[in-house]
Amino acid sequence: MSESSFAKRQSRLAARAGSPPPRLDLRAVRQRIVAFFRKPPVAVASAGLLVLLSAGLFIAVLGDPRAGLPSARVDLKREAVTERVPTGMEAFSMGVEDAWLTLGADPEAFGTEAVITLPDGASVSGSGEGITAPRIAATSPLPRAPIEGLSRPGPAGPLPIIATDGRTPAEAYARPFRPNGKPRVALIVGGLGLNATTTRAAIERLPPEITLSFVPYADDLQAWIDLARAHGHEVMIEIPMEPTGYPDNDPGPYTLLADGGAEDVGSKLPWLLGRATGYFGVTNYLGDRFMTSDAAFGAMLGTLRTHGLAFIDDGQARRRPGAWSRATADRVIDETQTPVAIMGQLNAIEAMAKQRGDALGTGFSYPVTVEAVARWAAGLDARGLQLAPASAMTRRPGR
Repeated sequence: MSESSFAKRQSRLAARAGSPPPRLDLRAVRQRIVAFFRKPPVAVASAGLLVLLSAGLFIAVLGDPRAGLPSARVDLKREAVTERVPTGMEAFSMGVEDAWLTLGADPEAFGTEAVITLPDGASVSGSGEGITAPRIAATSPLPRAPIEGLSRPGPAGPLPIIATDGRTPAEAYARPFRPNGKPRVALIVGGLGLNATTTRAAIERLPPEITLSFVPYADDLQAWIDLARAHGHEVMIEIPMEPTGYPDNDPGPYTLLADGGAEDVGSKLPWLLGRATGYFGVTNYLGDRFMTSDAAFGAMLGTLRTHGLAFIDDGQARRRPGAWSRATADRVIDETQTPVAIMGQLNAIEAMAKQRGDALGTGFSYPVTVEAVARWAAGLDARGLQLAPASAMTRRPGR
């Protein structure tokens, strides 16, 4: 920079320093501020800020308006359910009877299962909810047991016999059946007598054509059988037989053993058959190992034949002849205890009946099973099928 330029700049700065400061135009400033706050985004933000400042000032001066009110704190954490559903085998065993008696008290015992719509438009859930199928009026009772001439005293109670006129318990205690030409389906619901609520529900809510099977260890067994027959149900007694894994797998103290032969059958079967009267036949409970013994299984079937009793197995003794009359179930409907699985098995029984003329299923008296069977059976006639008692599926040997 030249000396002349520097001098001129210095002269200007000196002149400005000596002059008074420019006057502030307050009106122009106010107009600019008002214009700024009139902008919509700025106006909304300013209003919100004003509300927050007012609330803060209110609390700071007067305190929290809710401070004097009562308050409570609740922990909503849900504890995990550790109780599981006992299996049918465990329910039958003497050692876990108490566990079965409480089944249904805990609505989470079955877990959470999607609701399924049944053929009549009703729905069934696997959540363990109470059985809601309607009660059925007892309009077709069966004769009260014992029927004269069909029993004699035994070591543990009355034993079934063939009457002198040839009548048999298998015929006399069966529910009468008249076919109407439609394909026939039959169903046995077992494990009854241990749980009073479920047993009564099966008796009162299932159609009388459904055959009911009772546990021999049940208390008041004769009273349950009398009630079932009063509602029209024919009944069976479940015979505990040795399964694979016995004695860890133990169906109770009167289990028929594979290695026991005719002697074991002769000592235990009279107690089992003498627990009550009024049943047309028996069915197995477990027994896959027992049924492999020709000596023991043959001795049992021979004893049933002399007593005039039918034998229906759950599918494990197919094509094994014996007893006064015989049948074998085609399917177990509730090995998986969910509405979807049970309905799938019931639909398979329907298809089988339509294909060959008849079909027989069996299941355990889980609440979800009783509910599903009650709803399913109500629509069978409309689907072109006839519900039959299990006794109608039995055949005499050689016939």
